[in-house]
Amino acid sequence: MADLSPIIRPPAQKAPEPVENPVPPGYSADVDPPAMFLCDAPSREKALRAVLRRLPALAGAPVRIARVPELHDRHGAAHAGAFLRRRRMAFDCTRAEFARVFTHELFHFVWLRAGNPVRRSYEELVQHECLAGSPGELGWSSEWRKRTLTPRDIRARTRRWREYCCESFCDAAAWLYSGVGRHPEFTLAARLRERRRAWFARFVGRGALSI
Repeated sequence: MADLSPIIRPPAQKAPEPVENPVPPGYSADVDPPAMFLCDAPSREKALRAVLRRLPALAGAPVRIARVPELHDRHGAAHAGAFLRRRRMAFDCTRAEFARVFTHELFHFVWLRAGNPVRRSYEELVQHECLAGSPGELGWSSEWRKRTLTPRDIRARTRRWREYCCESFCDAAAWLYSGVGRHPEFTLAARLRERRRAWFARFVGRGALSI
């Protein structure tokens, strides 16, 4: 299974702004990337450590991280891809975007192992937003999918709906944990962002994340 994050962009992108989201209390600042992430580019380990300090504890077998130039999926050029069964991530993004993109891809592994009750709970959260006509998302990967949804997709839980929910979950996690406080792709209303933060605190941030 591969989950790729396409570089399908709205016009006029700006660089991400510095860290603003605080590190959640109680999270470990002593994470050793080689213990769980096998990186083919040692220059990325510093950035990797910075991201991991912001995450809950992780549990699972090692994941290999590789840089793959000109990465593509069925939608076109892609920033990254998570190959879940092969336990591999591929990246073709800038250093400035690495923290956000890595966190997004990592949470594809979390989503796979979260279990049906947690996934359905998140679906219900974003279903309320969609049925209320609330625009915006916390990443373009989920936002363009959200824009294509029909009432039938939501009602019947079609593949298009389930893919949107997965991408929304991963984008929300990247917003919450990557340390990027502001970004042109963070278009969801502030009150809905806080609902997402509260959901993650209840269902995700209480113990080790299985990847």
